[in-house]
Amino acid sequence: MGNLRDGAWTDEDTLSEDQGGKYVKVPSRFRNWITADGASGFKAEPGRYILYSSVGCPWAHRAVLFRTLKKLEDIIPLVNTEQVVGGQGWTFPEGGHVVPGTDYRARYLHEVYTLSDPDCTSRVTVPTIWDTQKLCVVNNESSEIIRMFNSEFSAFAPETIDLYPQDKRTEIEEMNALVLDGINNGVNGCGRSSSQEAYEQSFDLLFSTLDRLEERLSGQRYLCGGRQTEADWRFYPNLIRFDSVYYIGYKCNLRRLEDYPNLSNYFRELYQTPGIAEISDVEGMKKNTFGKAGPIGANGVIPKGPDLGLERPHDRERFTA
Repeated sequence: MGNLRDGAWTDEDTLSEDQGGKYVKVPSRFRNWITADGASGFKAEPGRYILYSSVGCPWAHRAVLFRTLKKLEDIIPLVNTEQVVGGQGWTFPEGGHVVPGTDYRARYLHEVYTLSDPDCTSRVTVPTIWDTQKLCVVNNESSEIIRMFNSEFSAFAPETIDLYPQDKRTEIEEMNALVLDGINNGVNGCGRSSSQEAYEQSFDLLFSTLDRLEERLSGQRYLCGGRQTEADWRFYPNLIRFDSVYYIGYKCNLRRLEDYPNLSNYFRELYQTPGIAEISDVEGMKKNTFGKAGPIGANGVIPKGPDLGLERPHDRERFTA
């Protein structure tokens, strides 16, 4: 994938995440915060911010999950993008997209970035938050966007569970670090490393981490105890993609998620949370991965299976809160 260099799009991957054969995630470029009181310069307000996302991106899926879990659908509009053959990164549907707050019709998400910063040098990623008042990109770091969604818009939304409660924050951060290194980066390391050694290191780390989490979930309902937290929903985008995308396309083929009794039951419970199935488009995920413009696309043939059976009962009620 290309990137912006001094405000101009280049198809050369000058900000590559493949460093010496090893996958290393490049830090996000825009890191402003939206706050309830506006002290940050970006005040939480209904309709002011736009979330740019894509069904194909697990990092963006985090933000969409929190938008649903925190009941922000009527407060933060969502615009989806995709990768297309001959495109320039994340692409808007045919006909383009009029960037809110402007009369500019963009074909690609990178044009939104250069509206914000004409000299921008950055990877162009989803999720991205756009401010329709200040006409700028606010943030494109998923871990920060979900924190904003969790707490800063609560005055405008129905009451929901706090997914980052004070008494669980240390444990949540520990789980986030484990999942980020062992699962998020482990999967990408399997799929995107360009040396055998780097691939095998990521492969071993990925499955040792899954083994640890399988054992952890044998004694408690969720990653951080008896209630759902941010850690569970940061993990979910990898769970929903594992057997359909990662096992096949990213060469994560030691075991399927289905082969882990606790992880697979836990995953089905999360999937069956109200509103989550509707934003878990597995066929769209496969299309965006295996299509000719996707990161694994070779001939564009999209695997038909597997049958995930996500509506099957789970056994997680055996744990008390």
